[in-house]
Amino acid sequence: MREPFQKIWARAAARKGGDAALEALLRPPAHFGDLADLTDDRLLAAFTKQIFQSGFVWRVVEQKWPDFEAVFFGFDIEKMLLLPDEVWEQKSQDPRIIRNATKVMTIRQNAQMLADLAEQHGSAANWLRAWPKDNLVGLWQYLKKHGSRLGGNTGPVALRRVGLDCFLLSQDVEHYLKHCAIFDGSAGSQRSLAAIQDAFNAWQGESGRSFNEISQTIGFSVGDNRPN
Repeated sequence: MREPFQKIWARAAARKGGDAALEALLRPPAHFGDLADLTDDRLLAAFTKQIFQSGFVWRVVEQKWPDFEAVFFGFDIEKMLLLPDEVWEQKSQDPRIIRNATKVMTIRQNAQMLADLAEQHGSAANWLRAWPKDNLVGLWQYLKKHGSRLGGNTGPVALRRVGLDCFLLSQDVEHYLKHCAIFDGSAGSQRSLAAIQDAFNAWQGESGRSFNEISQTIGFSVGDNRPN
């Protein structure tokens, strides 16, 4: 049963030292909510960075990121799609980056997805800006279906990085939602995702807060209090 957001907030605040302390812990992403200046190359870069950081040491990817930008021409999508197979093979072995050929090839595959969107909408960024804010799970499903390695939390975290208001299904949040019977079975099923989206939409309507803040508050109200 879905709890009122105020009850979730009160429990999180009690665990974190009061309302002011909890408020201080809620951290929006950089340029939160501002997608006006987003370009397709930055979207591809965000996807790529999160793919490489998934299951790997984030600090290493951060240290090498300037070299990623250089090796892949600033993630210029047109240039990515013009590179022949042999050049991709060479780049996947470039010692300046993390040499993982499978992840390197996601750059070309995701560049193609963004190019296809640009052909239909003027730019992939335009498509993202126009996506209905109350159907984030539909956006996640699109990225999982049409992109490469953008399922799970990889796509959502990357979207947060470019400034999209996005909740995350962290371990604590997913456990809470299941415990409250917001969904049963797999969190990744279409039925479960629709129920989860409905719950977040309702909490946003009650609180006026961003999905990002709601998601973090739930995480702070249960489990090990990991930010999400």
